[in-house]
Amino acid sequence: MACFKPLGKVLSLSLLLLIVTLMLPLSAQAQESVTESAPSYSSLADMLEDDQARDRLVGELRALAAGQEREESPAVDDEEAAPSGQSEEEISFARRIANTTQGIATNFTAEFSSAVEAVRNLGSTGATADMAAITLAAFNMAMVILATVVLYILFRRLARPLFASANRWAKKDTNGHSLLRQSVAVIASALVDFLVILLAYIGGFLVALFVIGEPGEMDARESLFLNAFLVIEVFKALLRVLFASRDDGLRVLPLTGEQAAYWNAWLARLSGFIGYGILLLVPMVNFNLSPALGRIVALVIMVMAFLYALVIIMQNKQLLTERLETQAKKADLAFSRILLSMFAKSWYVLAIGYFAALVIVTVARPEDALPFMLAASLQTLIAVGGGLFLSLVLSQLITRGFKVPEETRVRYPMLENRLNSFVPSLMKAIRLLIMVVVVGLVMDAWALFSLAEWVASEGGSRALTAAISVTLIIAVAMVAWIGMASWIEQRLNPETGGGAPSAREKTLLSIFRNAIAITLIIMTLMVVLAEIGINIGPLIAGAGVLGLAIGFGSQKLVQDIITGVFIQLENAVNVGDIVTAGGVTGTTEKLTIRSLGIRDLSGTYHMIPFSSIDNVANYMRDFAYHVGVYGVAYREDIDEVIARLRDAFAELISDPEQKAKILDDIEVHGVTALADSSIDIRIRIKTLPGVQWAVGRAYNRLVKYHLDAAGIEIPFPHMTMYFGQDKDGTAPPAPVLLQQPKGKSGDKSLGDHGKEDTNAKFKGDFDDGD
Repeated sequence: MACFKPLGKVLSLSLLLLIVTLMLPLSAQAQESVTESAPSYSSLADMLEDDQARDRLVGELRALAAGQEREESPAVDDEEAAPSGQSEEEISFARRIANTTQGIATNFTAEFSSAVEAVRNLGSTGATADMAAITLAAFNMAMVILATVVLYILFRRLARPLFASANRWAKKDTNGHSLLRQSVAVIASALVDFLVILLAYIGGFLVALFVIGEPGEMDARESLFLNAFLVIEVFKALLRVLFASRDDGLRVLPLTGEQAAYWNAWLARLSGFIGYGILLLVPMVNFNLSPALGRIVALVIMVMAFLYALVIIMQNKQLLTERLETQAKKADLAFSRILLSMFAKSWYVLAIGYFAALVIVTVARPEDALPFMLAASLQTLIAVGGGLFLSLVLSQLITRGFKVPEETRVRYPMLENRLNSFVPSLMKAIRLLIMVVVVGLVMDAWALFSLAEWVASEGGSRALTAAISVTLIIAVAMVAWIGMASWIEQRLNPETGGGAPSAREKTLLSIFRNAIAITLIIMTLMVVLAEIGINIGPLIAGAGVLGLAIGFGSQKLVQDIITGVFIQLENAVNVGDIVTAGGVTGTTEKLTIRSLGIRDLSGTYHMIPFSSIDNVANYMRDFAYHVGVYGVAYREDIDEVIARLRDAFAELISDPEQKAKILDDIEVHGVTALADSSIDIRIRIKTLPGVQWAVGRAYNRLVKYHLDAAGIEIPFPHMTMYFGQDKDGTAPPAPVLLQQPKGKSGDKSLGDHGKEDTNAKFKGDFDDGD
């Protein structure tokens, strides 16, 4: 890198030598113009008084004008005289490019010839150089340059402590606000740098105006230098904002101090060579020698700058590409990684194209090449740098996420997460907006697109209005969704002071939240489409027809939804309730807008559409009853049985766990039926909802114990064996066969004789019974 420093010094010294050389003809011509002005005016007056001389002068002027017109419009004559009779409007794009190229080449050739002729005539002007005037002019110019540079260096040294303080302040650790502090420090340092340049410019201006030469008068050369100094140093100050080789805390680009110093010095030398050459040398050549020669000098300066830049770019191509790719891999955001990767692969193409454009514009538009390129470059630099800076600042500020106070976090636990869920989409939208604005400014800078005219046009104003309206609509929709979701969240939060919400409230609020989300999405989409110019009338009509078709084709679905809405509004079923619906009894596990999910006692899950439910039996409303019916034998004392039932209830409520489930005393309804084999007595125990079955099981256990202890019979089915009866009233013998199990031996009492003996024995027994 260091091997090209002498090349930059050679270019600067060559430019300074040319400027000093051009001061000599300028002073000579100025002196000559002063001494010859009076005779020229008198000669012209004498010529105008002589009729013949006046007519001859008029004829010569007309001849020169006719020749100039023929020289300036050969291409137009060729176009108008096309052999095919093609009009100017019918000329193809390729033909127009060819004509433009031909015109540029012709003009360049003519200008080159004029420049050569001007160089040949340098020694034949007959001007007598006044060495005293030349020396004085050179001395005055040198004094202005020296005073401006000295003032600039002095002010820079005085401002150096401010830059150092800003650097230290930017590098302080402030708990994540380093980028914001660096931004403030960079802007403040840039303002101080601009102020130093302005003070040096004003000091040089005052020296040229009041110290050098006649008081109150300034030479054109001095004004050219001061203007060039102001423009070039402002551009260098912008470079220092990016690189800041001496202050790493103020450096915007991620470079080391050595790298920043190299690129800053290279770009500063190149910008100084181009700036002083175009803003100072070329105007002096135009004024002293010839405008054509000035354009040639401008072209030579641009070509030299292009070659110098090309060498530097190609030398650092691989190194800078690798560093950019490394930075792309380290980037936290996907957008930054993609942008840096693309820039790493194409930076040298953009740089070469930029310097090539300088040369091309110098040839194609020599009259305003520098102002155009300077304005375009500055606008591009400011647009791209400002866009990147704004994107980085917003990224660091927004990607931290939203923080809500602790009290708000307790009331709305999901609010912070809900706000932060919009951060990625918000960042994408902001980056897209920044990119569109930067592209528009860059295109406007290079005359590819007029941003001001587009904004002032009807289409531009309509597009901006639509964009602002769409942004506001989406923002309002987001705020409405966050507000409604947070309100629902607060109602569902048991720590907000209202206690835990009921199952019905949970179900209804969940359905309400989904309905709000769908409604907001549809309404926002419709309004956004209307704002961007799409006619939503056909969409609404089509949606109505589609809804009608869906309504006819899915009547069951509509019935499910309508029935589900009314079931929820009437608080018939909630999640966790034990219900009987659609012939299924179980616990409600899921409740949607169109179906009911029940898990029965065996663990089977039933999904029942609301249209299939004719009635709902809910066992979980307010209270419940255990209803018990107990049968006793006909011989038992009813009052004693009731007393035993009450004793069982008294023992039941002696258990604190069971007593907490029971809401009232036992109700004895008395004898409810005289059944075939028992007397039925019914009781009822009032319990909390959902525990009636557990209370019933515990009470039945105690009833069995108490009735058994009192000797009270609980009837149960009996089997009676009847063998018939003879006419004389005797019972026939029972045909009972006793058989010995297989595997046993030695018992010979059972056989054929055993049968007879046994039958006789049973017969005797029954006879005795009769």
